[in-house]
Amino acid sequence: MEKNDDQFEEFFQGLPKNNVTGYVLAQYKGFWFDAPLLQGTLTFRQHFQQQDSDIILATMPKSGTTWLKALVFSIVNRKTYPDLNNHPLLFHNPHRLVPFFEINLYKNGQIPDQDHINAIPSPRIFATHIPYQCLPNTILEANNNSSCRIIYLCRNPLDAFTAMMHFVLRNGLLPQDGHDHQSAMSLDVPFKSFCDGTYQYGPFWDHVLEYWEASIKDPIKVMFLKFEDLKKDINSSVKKIAEHLGCAFSPEEENGGLVEEISKLCSIDNLKNLECNQKGETETVHKAAHNSFFRKGEVGDWANFLTPPMAERLERLMKEKFAESGVTLNIHG
Repeated sequence: MEKNDDQFEEFFQGLPKNNVTGYVLAQYKGFWFDAPLLQGTLTFRQHFQQQDSDIILATMPKSGTTWLKALVFSIVNRKTYPDLNNHPLLFHNPHRLVPFFEINLYKNGQIPDQDHINAIPSPRIFATHIPYQCLPNTILEANNNSSCRIIYLCRNPLDAFTAMMHFVLRNGLLPQDGHDHQSAMSLDVPFKSFCDGTYQYGPFWDHVLEYWEASIKDPIKVMFLKFEDLKKDINSSVKKIAEHLGCAFSPEEENGGLVEEISKLCSIDNLKNLECNQKGETETVHKAAHNSFFRKGEVGDWANFLTPPMAERLERLMKEKFAESGVTLNIHG
């Protein structure tokens, strides 16, 4: 569907609505989208032509997306860019190197030039915040022998919400309400929306569970990672990612310290200090400063932001929503 297409407008208006923190969201397949993101999602579903070698990085917002993009780009392209002292990540923000489907390529329902997309060197790496069931049917219906690989990175909801709020506050994305945006009062509405699931790409719980169940059903196709595990042992995680993508590190590469070098190159501390990530901005759901993508990246930082009742509510919800699934998320560093 094209931008400003009457058919899309009619479709959007017919969906259940919720005006959350000043933004009108519509519910599609059980998840919430604003109009531009839903139009981008639908256009992506209709027009994307997958290649078996494609790599899709899926996350909820503020779950380590930028870090995952840097890691996978470096792992997959390590032979193309063997000199880590002259690596593209040193000069370009990770979001420029790995585009989002619904936010960049198919933004507002635009259809990118197919020749341009096909010209991207294989394996092509893309990113998305789209729920699993909203991916194109060509991806959902393909078996593990004829489909792209998907990596889903999950972060515990307390830190995910904390990171999200710092991000929107840093970029001025909350509507002005006359209150100090750093106060607990100003967090009441977005916190309730997060818990209820009525926010962009939410509910958090359903988003996580769909990718978790897909990884259980088809682990060759879908890899489920936890942000907390990456923080605990990044080198082991880097090797597991490479194995999932069919480009495992050779004994020579491991003995030569390449795994550790890639981990160091892509570390949050290293990336946040690069000039390309200290200046400029990029287009995500809204325009955002490059430096707003690199804060602490710590497990348990929520304790410095959430009130005890907020933390207790999210812990209780996490236990309730994930009780029978087998999903366990560490909330302490």
